[in-house]
Amino acid sequence: MIRSTLIATATLALLSGCASSPRDSGAATSPEAADGAIRAVPMPSAALTMTNAPRRIIFASCAQQNEDQSMYDVMLAADPDLVILMGDNVYGDVRSNDPSLPELKAAYMRLAESAPFARLRAKVPVLTVWDDHDYGLNDAGAEFKHREAAERLFDFVWAIPENDPRRARPGVYGSWMLGPEGGQIQIIMLDTRYFRSPLKATDEMGAPGKERYLPDNDPGKTMLGDAQWAWLEGELRRPAKHRLLVSSIQVVAEGHGWEAWRLLPAERERLVRLLRETGATNMLILSGDRHLGGFYQRETDGLTLNEVTSSSINLPAARWRAESGETRVEPGPYRLGDPIYDANFGLIEVADDGNTFSVTLRGRDGRVLTPAGMAGGGVLPGK
Repeated sequence: MIRSTLIATATLALLSGCASSPRDSGAATSPEAADGAIRAVPMPSAALTMTNAPRRIIFASCAQQNEDQSMYDVMLAADPDLVILMGDNVYGDVRSNDPSLPELKAAYMRLAESAPFARLRAKVPVLTVWDDHDYGLNDAGAEFKHREAAERLFDFVWAIPENDPRRARPGVYGSWMLGPEGGQIQIIMLDTRYFRSPLKATDEMGAPGKERYLPDNDPGKTMLGDAQWAWLEGELRRPAKHRLLVSSIQVVAEGHGWEAWRLLPAERERLVRLLRETGATNMLILSGDRHLGGFYQRETDGLTLNEVTSSSINLPAARWRAESGETRVEPGPYRLGDPIYDANFGLIEVADDGNTFSVTLRGRDGRVLTPAGMAGGGVLPGK
């Protein structure tokens, strides 16, 4: 089953202009930067009806705004009720260190000009959270000094409603409870950037299993920050039939040294403990970031963690594997079958009775992608 947190707003409504809120100051209150050189515009999506439980949910990540945009049309053809964008929704790293965020604004503007994305969001509600490249800096956490400006820009371009709780607090985490009482789907989207402590650098750059970072057992380090942890506990205690937990970075996966919850082991175990203590066992974890797709399952003290990673829609690992001649398959003690290196998005299909669902990864033609060695033909069942 799947479950998520409240968002006290009735719709993912449209902002035609600037909303007045605690975050509304600086560049994001206007489509123009302070110097007028770089513009940004809101990208509203279709209204989200809180009383209807979605039956077809697409999830995706890592969408380079200068690459092929046709996957958005493939998504639309899949007839979704809801689209969840899990981060790296644009690539706008602020390498200039300019507080007006010109690179990030330019990236958002490029996405706003995408006709396929415009067609998708005109017909389907879109929920968003960020990862590092739309947060503003590769692999960044709480140390990113322009995070407040990036958050204001996020609110503006994604047309976050004026009365949305996300506007009243730091970070872009949020939750939605969709559907009638007794049959609700809860969607929880975590912010793994704004509060995250610095990561421990590797002692062997590029080495398999520790490519960039090493696990850090420092108990003082955090992934979510105290306020978000407290909020998450409250959300997990709310009753729901199904729950989706969206983390921009992988939770269950092992076998690599890129960003993931495994790098802060105490925080990952805290999450597992919280799921067990709150009884939120009807949970499916969704993640992105990796430029590959995969299905993961971990059994821990009677709790089964299921995770599906979908990444990327137009910048897949298959491209640089082909260019470099790489053939190594990343170890995956919890992965079901091999990774999917081709461009992909995920599709959750809930049964008509609302009791069960299935999860697949889809390719550029909309067909199911089946990982080599995975039983079930690339379909993960759930209930």
